[in-house]
Amino acid sequence: MAKGNIPVTKNQVLEVAIEDLTHEGAGVAKIDGYALFIPKALPGEQALVKVIKVNKGFGFGRLLEVIKKSEDRVDEPPCQIFDQCGGCQLQHLSYDGQLKQKQKQVRDVLERIGKITDVVVYPTLGMGDPWRYRNKAQVPFAEREGGLIAGFYQERSHEIIDMNSCLIQHEENDKVVQAVREIATKYGVRGYNEEKHQGTLRHVVARYGVNTGQLMVVLVTRSRELPNKNEVIEAIKEKIPNITSIVQNINSKRTNVIFGDETVLLWGEEYIYDTIGDVKFAISARSFYQVNPEQTKVLYDQALQYANLTGSETVIDAYCGIGTISLFLAQRAKRVYGVEIVPEAIDDAKRNAKLNQMDNVDFAVGEAEKVIPWWYAQGIRADCIVVDPPRKGCDEALLETIIKMKPKRVVYVSCNPATLARDLRVLEDGGFKTIEVQPVDMFPHTNHCEVVARIELINE
Repeated sequence: MAKGNIPVTKNQVLEVAIEDLTHEGAGVAKIDGYALFIPKALPGEQALVKVIKVNKGFGFGRLLEVIKKSEDRVDEPPCQIFDQCGGCQLQHLSYDGQLKQKQKQVRDVLERIGKITDVVVYPTLGMGDPWRYRNKAQVPFAEREGGLIAGFYQERSHEIIDMNSCLIQHEENDKVVQAVREIATKYGVRGYNEEKHQGTLRHVVARYGVNTGQLMVVLVTRSRELPNKNEVIEAIKEKIPNITSIVQNINSKRTNVIFGDETVLLWGEEYIYDTIGDVKFAISARSFYQVNPEQTKVLYDQALQYANLTGSETVIDAYCGIGTISLFLAQRAKRVYGVEIVPEAIDDAKRNAKLNQMDNVDFAVGEAEKVIPWWYAQGIRADCIVVDPPRKGCDEALLETIIKMKPKRVVYVSCNPATLARDLRVLEDGGFKTIEVQPVDMFPHTNHCEVVARIELINE
């Protein structure tokens, strides 16, 4: 494509070949080198599309008709609101096709962003039954025509798609959300109006301990006042007999953030419990806890395998959260040091260590790039460093610290293959070598992919 020469125009209808899939799940067609992104189109398809937006370097199209279908296309996705809801992006792609696509995505970004071409990327580890896997539902509530609605946001909007059931949520969470909707309607608890900042009920958060059967419901409200509070609590206990905990969280701000700063226990226990493998975890209303415990076990087993612990090692877990990976590592390591910037998460991590009677774990609050050098100055030498950063990847200062500390091994757990590739490049330039990479499908039917990479020190 000649510079500045865009070969398509808005509202143009054209037949295209779909060559690839973006990390957001849209099909990619190239017209004279110009990329057109088309949601719901799949690689290998011939399609009729309408150009709906034209930017300088790329454009967007709407799928009008699939002329030649991919063998992996699912003609009728099982969810009735798949075309409206923004929760899933890939139900129109067979599950086997999703796993292959995620493997390809990881390989592509390693090559394109990390310039890493000589590493094995294994087939994605998927689920036997890739439905009903989420142990936590966070459902916004609102009013429509005088009635309460509850659902998920339409893609790229704040318009709630009303729903009764979500096929990637555990059935127990669906029951909780619908029960609260009925109870709130009966007792006059109004849904939240985002534009006017009025109404009471903003979100209902349901948490389910898959291996313990314990249930928590969190009512996120705009103010402390909850109309007919006692009646609502008693109705929830009656409607959901296996409920363990009823919590209110107050969020009075005009914000898209779900939780506010104040949390009040209305009834029952402050925590529910769940297990991953042999490790038990206490989960509060705001605890970070992986939403797919079955695949979390697969992910952590892989991290443990790559750490290659014999029982004599010292391990540092950067970005340790509530200690999930730390406690897994502590089963095989001599000593584990975990660091996390969120104080409440470290409180949870210490509680979880005590719960599992593990005294070979130390947790500290702070920035990993500051705490780890301090540990190093105290004489702590890590044989292995494990990182599980947020989507933005590792802080540059942390990567520099790892390069200075020269652990024998680094295990990188990533929820964003692009920032993983960027960070692996830095580590490779600093004397490390990426040995192998394993994608794990933690979120079937969505575009998200978790990855575990094994990195070893070579320049010693």
